[in-house]
Amino acid sequence: MPDEESRRRFLLGVAGASAAALLPASLLASSQAVLRIQRLAWAGIRLQLPDATLFVDPLTNQEAWGAALPDKLVSVSDAVGDTSVLITHSHSDHFDVGAATSALRRGGVLAHPTGIPPLALPQGVRARPSPLWEPQLLGDFTATPVPAADGYGDTQVSWVVTAGGRRIFHGGDTLWHGYWWRIGRQFGPFDAAFLPVNGARFGWRKPASDQPGVLTPEQAVAAADILGAKVLVPIHYGVTGMKEYVEVPDPIGNLRRAASKRSIHVQELAPGDWLDWPA
Repeated sequence: MPDEESRRRFLLGVAGASAAALLPASLLASSQAVLRIQRLAWAGIRLQLPDATLFVDPLTNQEAWGAALPDKLVSVSDAVGDTSVLITHSHSDHFDVGAATSALRRGGVLAHPTGIPPLALPQGVRARPSPLWEPQLLGDFTATPVPAADGYGDTQVSWVVTAGGRRIFHGGDTLWHGYWWRIGRQFGPFDAAFLPVNGARFGWRKPASDQPGVLTPEQAVAAADILGAKVLVPIHYGVTGMKEYVEVPDPIGNLRRAASKRSIHVQELAPGDWLDWPA
């Protein structure tokens, strides 16, 4: 009959194995499965593991903004391994059908918020309607849609993605809302938060509100602080020369000034650049 110490070790081992079985594969990845993140055009990012790729809001369509957006368009046709695409909402500068088709040319999953209009999906791609707060297991990635607020009141989410021992937040083009604290408590702290920063004011719908329909630089810093983000990576900025879509002046300069007051680390990435994880 085993002694008490042997029994205790056995029970701890069983408990540990049971707990591990409940964890997503991304949290059990070996130290070799390093997560790399590349900024794409506009609001898009690529999350890269050695044998899997995940895109959020990839954009390769020059016509989405035309000459108003000078961002380099980064190809997404070179995805490695199992591939998934997340979209935050159905606007054409965030759900680019051509980019999704290219990224998922060998098949895969396109996860989207539950309740958006029917999507035009590439052949062989599986749609994954994703209710708020429900984790989506996408191979080596775990992605959870969380609340966001769209400037026109359309259905939109932000995404929390865990992989390779890292947790990141992608804000789409959300404006300020009251869920930041809940998201931060439930999922934070984050290794990186990719947040829109251009504070754009829209004039297409009348009467115009003259209020920001996207996070301003100061609001993005406040959100990053509440989320417990180690680094804030600005996305969704750079449009100029449009009468009905006007960004705040110097969004990156204003972002850095606001971040300095809260000791938030900002890492600006040009499209095509890869994130350097802070120490």
